[in-house]
Amino acid sequence: MIYQEGNLQFDFSQALTSRRFDQSATHGLSHCMKAVDFIVELPNRTLFIEVKDPENPQIPAQYQTQNRLQFTNRFLSNELALQDLVPKFRDSYLYEHAMGRLAKPVYYFVLIALNTLTAPELDNQTLYLHRQLPVDGPPHQNWNTKFVHRCLVFNLTSWNKHLPQFPITRLPSA
Repeated sequence: MIYQEGNLQFDFSQALTSRRFDQSATHGLSHCMKAVDFIVELPNRTLFIEVKDPENPQIPAQYQTQNRLQFTNRFLSNELALQDLVPKFRDSYLYEHAMGRLAKPVYYFVLIALNTLTAPELDNQTLYLHRQLPVDGPPHQNWNTKFVHRCLVFNLTSWNKHLPQFPITRLPSA
């Protein structure tokens, strides 16, 4: 299945199934729960995918630089992870678990479509998100059942390098 969000095109045709999840018509609880953008099922795992696109050309030109700067500050200060990324994963997981649809390990992938982010910045956010979910459980005592097996933060370049089976393309602006 191919999806478009803004001017980003996502190709999940290699997946068993894929669906948009962040639309209220999909889950019906947008008034009280946050949702990841996509849920993608593979043979051996389920991917929760959240997308942030501060380089979206649909943002009016006079706000683009300011928007990117504000977004980058929120990202690097961990505010984005705490206020948005963690709650989206937890609420989506709770919803899917309550619906009985989580028979496979869950992986949380975050795409930050801002190619000026460096590999160390992406790695730092991955580690921070890993601790905040928390992937491993309480200190000195791992979870008996993991609710998230791995989380990773990507930009467009790193996504397409590490996940070539699910390419993302920025389409030309209209």
